[in-house]
Amino acid sequence: MLSMIKVVQTFPSVRIPSSSGGLPVDVSLIAQLVHGSGNHLFASVSARQQQHQDFVDELDEPSAKLGGTDFDKGDPTSLYSFVVGPKGHPFHRHAGHRIFTAISGSGGAQLRFSSASTAQIAEDPQSFLRALQCINIPPDCMFTVRFGGETWHQFAPLTRNSPHPVFFALSCHTNELGGDLSDDLRQQVLANEASIPSLTSLLPQEVADLLDAAMAKGQIATVDLSLEAPPGTLQRAMCYTARGSVGTILGKWGAWRRAKGFVSHHGDGAEVRELDAAPAGSLLLKQFEGTPFHHEDTFTLTMPLSNFQESNATALLTRLLDGFMENPPRGVTRMMAVRNALVRPMGLRTSPLGCPVSSLLSPDKSRLFANRFPVLEQSADAHNMRAQVVLGADDKHLSFRSCVAARIVQGGQVEFSLGSRVRCKNAFGRFYMWAIDRTHRAYVTPTMLRMAVAHAQIHAPADALGAAAA
Repeated sequence: MLSMIKVVQTFPSVRIPSSSGGLPVDVSLIAQLVHGSGNHLFASVSARQQQHQDFVDELDEPSAKLGGTDFDKGDPTSLYSFVVGPKGHPFHRHAGHRIFTAISGSGGAQLRFSSASTAQIAEDPQSFLRALQCINIPPDCMFTVRFGGETWHQFAPLTRNSPHPVFFALSCHTNELGGDLSDDLRQQVLANEASIPSLTSLLPQEVADLLDAAMAKGQIATVDLSLEAPPGTLQRAMCYTARGSVGTILGKWGAWRRAKGFVSHHGDGAEVRELDAAPAGSLLLKQFEGTPFHHEDTFTLTMPLSNFQESNATALLTRLLDGFMENPPRGVTRMMAVRNALVRPMGLRTSPLGCPVSSLLSPDKSRLFANRFPVLEQSADAHNMRAQVVLGADDKHLSFRSCVAARIVQGGQVEFSLGSRVRCKNAFGRFYMWAIDRTHRAYVTPTMLRMAVAHAQIHAPADALGAAAA
């Protein structure tokens, strides 16, 4: 077969004009990655994608919606991840415009496009084949693709019966309302309930049969893009063989390793203030009432109510208590580990949580807040503008009580607070409080409160808040 090879100094690219007057198809190679990385990345991305809350597995194109539309704010775009496995997927089209960046598997990929319109195909099915063109993508390669709505496309392995995945991609739907959508599909899009499968139309079977026959004969115009070596050379053959071999190993390794990631939220600049005394109405004022106590403090942190998806004090307090348990400061955790090692021989209480909220891990379930958290007392006002709980425990050297509260205040603000009272039982208890007082006030309590509030601002699934909101 005759071929023409052109050397370029920039990104190897191809543009396929539309035969029906639409937008062209643009494909560009961006970078050649290390041997086997395509399969490895495919395996790890596939595993993470399967755990996404918006994961869909249909039409041989598993996908997840990473970011949906927001028409109220003028944003018609959506962002998806999707993968195409070793068998490829069927020829199809979408009504809207598409742009995606992908990394090919370690066996390479073949991109197939036809710009024949639905009317042209209905009049002459052969028009689909006349407009068909293939683009070969090398193994382990980053590339970009852009094409208009109604463009037929199929992504397949570069060679028949390849054991390697085709690619994984991040796809931007630039306008989910673009193109000729049915009324039902338009309503799905407006409700942000559309998915890649719902936005997909498959190639008619009679045309698919014509395509299979043409592909079997190898009668399709093809453009080969590469970054390392041109087709038909020994270097190309050796490179593809090496990449395929390494890809098989790294792909299995990527699938074997458990996919995980980390999300770390750092300070938002909010100030934690220490009050001179517990505020009026605080349950802390009733603790050790009528008996002497040796330590008292209350810290508050005020944030805009709009930062939270909850709108009542009980739900806000539930999220705050979640934060104490699920987002403890690492520094406090390390300090508690040292403290536990020192006091364990004395038979004192130990806990991985900071002392003010350590009783949240109590096995005593006789009195629960939000059906989950063990507390000594709890209260909420009639309008659910203020909710508070009392935590605490009695130990050999001291007894402590902590009041955790959420209060919605004027100006659309919510005030979170954490306060403690401690009654020492003996000289060791008084020495213990003297030793920790400065660190407790300057670091432990303010940091715990700040981290718990930061956790409360992170959106949680609605069902996790059901008990609190009830």
